[in-house]
Amino acid sequence: MTGKASLPGLHTPGASFEAPFEMLEACHERVQRMLDLLTRLRQYLQAKPCDEVARQAARDVLRYFDLAAPLHHQDEELHVFPLLLAQGGAALAELVHQLQADHRAMEADWAQARLALQALAEGQAQGFTPGQEALFECFASRYAGHIRQEEGRVYPAAQALLGQAAEQGMGQEMARRRGAR
Repeated sequence: MTGKASLPGLHTPGASFEAPFEMLEACHERVQRMLDLLTRLRQYLQAKPCDEVARQAARDVLRYFDLAAPLHHQDEELHVFPLLLAQGGAALAELVHQLQADHRAMEADWAQARLALQALAEGQAQGFTPGQEALFECFASRYAGHIRQEEGRVYPAAQALLGQAAEQGMGQEMARRRGAR
């Protein structure tokens, strides 16, 4: 099991801040990789005792969801959702409100999930309780549905409404918040 990653939320081959919607989708790919790592970690701990490999995987998941995921949500809250609320019509506005609620729920889920991962990463736990396992499942499931809605409906609608100059500004602002050039 490996979970090494570059600085979360900055770079993925083929995606750059010059194409912010591609960058947002690349973030979704990284979310899925981290959720997959979490699943492999859980399976690993069912077959083997907790060791440094497991603790490192927990640290990798923690780092991603503590640093990169909040920046990604902020990108959407600042650049995608307001545009659709203002110009997207009633159905899209309803969907955006649901996605905003998802962000809040995912933050709450993560606040609980991270406690279990932190304890494992620091050697204070050797595995996960059934309640923690259920929380991880809820967290992953919520993300999966959320990503489907964003990539299937929300991003295409926002991109259609956003002019090239505004999209360029969006990418520049996303890069600036991350300290990228």
